[in-house]
Amino acid sequence: VVGDTEGCRLENGVVYTPTGFKAAFEQVKEGGWTGLDMPEQYSGQNMPYVLGTAVGELFSSANQAFVMYQGLTHGAASAILAHGTDEQKDTYLPKMVSCEWTGTMNLTEPHCGTDLGLMRTKAEPQDDGSYKVSGQKIFISAGDHDMADNIIHLVLAKIPGGPDGIKGVSLFIVPKFVLNDDGTPGTRNGVSVGNIEKKMGIHGNSTCVMNYDEATGYLLGDAHKGMRAMFTMMNEARVGVGMQGVSQAEAAYQNAVEYAKDRLQGRDVTGVKNPDGPADPLIVHPDIRRSLMDQKSFVEGGRAFLLWGAQMIDQAHRDGNKDADGLVSLLTPVIKGFLTDEGYDMTVKAQQVYGGHGYIEEHGMSQYTRDARIAQIYEGANGVQALDLVGRKLAVDGGKHLMAFFELVKSFCKDNAEVSDDFTRDFIAPLKAASKDLQAASMYFVQNGMKNPNNALSGSNDFMHMFGHVCLGLVWAQMAKAATEVLDAGTSDAAFYETKIATGRYYMARRLPATQLHLTRILTGAETVMALDAASF
Repeated sequence: VVGDTEGCRLENGVVYTPTGFKAAFEQVKEGGWTGLDMPEQYSGQNMPYVLGTAVGELFSSANQAFVMYQGLTHGAASAILAHGTDEQKDTYLPKMVSCEWTGTMNLTEPHCGTDLGLMRTKAEPQDDGSYKVSGQKIFISAGDHDMADNIIHLVLAKIPGGPDGIKGVSLFIVPKFVLNDDGTPGTRNGVSVGNIEKKMGIHGNSTCVMNYDEATGYLLGDAHKGMRAMFTMMNEARVGVGMQGVSQAEAAYQNAVEYAKDRLQGRDVTGVKNPDGPADPLIVHPDIRRSLMDQKSFVEGGRAFLLWGAQMIDQAHRDGNKDADGLVSLLTPVIKGFLTDEGYDMTVKAQQVYGGHGYIEEHGMSQYTRDARIAQIYEGANGVQALDLVGRKLAVDGGKHLMAFFELVKSFCKDNAEVSDDFTRDFIAPLKAASKDLQAASMYFVQNGMKNPNNALSGSNDFMHMFGHVCLGLVWAQMAKAATEVLDAGTSDAAFYETKIATGRYYMARRLPATQLHLTRILTGAETVMALDAASF
């Protein structure tokens, strides 16, 4: 609440975080939470990425703006770990993993967001091997603050004389304080904060305009290969942003459930449920139940999908599993785009449960909606995620990874066809139908996308959401199977597993059929989407 109402402030070139943030950040650092999955060599705990993702959701549900400081640092550290020299790793990673120093990613400029090939920030080579970086970056989350001894900016810039467009972009390490010979922060670099953006949400995170005035920088990775290095950060960040969609939906849902149980309004049409009170609680009404079930089934399914993605990242990075790497690369736009679109919608549904009180700031429900909104925009707007999915990811390795996904669904359905008649009716049949819709859309793109690319791109948003629903359908079927097995074996917590199955049945019956609507839209092609000329809008 303090972060939302107080926000960050810029005074005499110094950014101050909200009251309590600095003390809380010290506790997070002392607990070792900032480096759960990073190598022990650099002060991490070398735990699986999936564990870090699960913990990250808990932290983000508590305070999304606050946890972004360590989240962005993790992304910057991952880029240095993947592309840095041994000297760069030894210099920066121990301090970044512990969050004694934090990190940022600097991409966007006032005149270019998605089209980074238009950037103007320059990096002039120096005789000592360093570069002088000059330019302006905007929308830089955690760009400056008072919680770390140094801030390590990863900045995209162009070296003069390099290739035009995106092929001429390089990535640089630009510290807030240039390091002394002993590795301690020294003189202030040519980096300053021009302004703190006034935003709709995440007020507790300092989103800055960053000015670079011949700041000393060091090349990270190869010259003119900056996007390859930056995408190490961005792919991780996109999974993390998908997590934010789930986390805000979860927090909003928890509040909505409590309110629906406590708030007395109207009577149950099937009979009074609270005879000693003037009215029954909201939760007796079918429309409130529908809203809460939408939220519950999304949050639990979305969490399972997210953790599956994180598990594949572990398999790819720790085991060198190329199939896992290919599949999670395919699904990353879905994790980011679908989970944040749906997550935002669920915060709105949670707010709606409160009626007029949800619109009043004292109840705090608007913050979940405002904070969740950014997740649809940053780290690649969701429309771009959909274009990336349809225009690039589907065809990678000849469509091998999409086919692997379909085979995964097919094998699950085949292997579990005999679990029970109820399981087949409630889970296998709807999953099969949804997968067939997704296959039909994929085939339409193959048959029509080449002769008119707009036929595919006009359906990209629908395809991303269709894909997301099928993924949640798959993980819900997997969870229902696991719950059934536990119940069959006997358990002291039968209510938990019965609730899990009932929630999954709801998703399969009420949410998964959305694939039919998305397919219908996709099959109309580009004609109605592109019919008007620009002047007619």
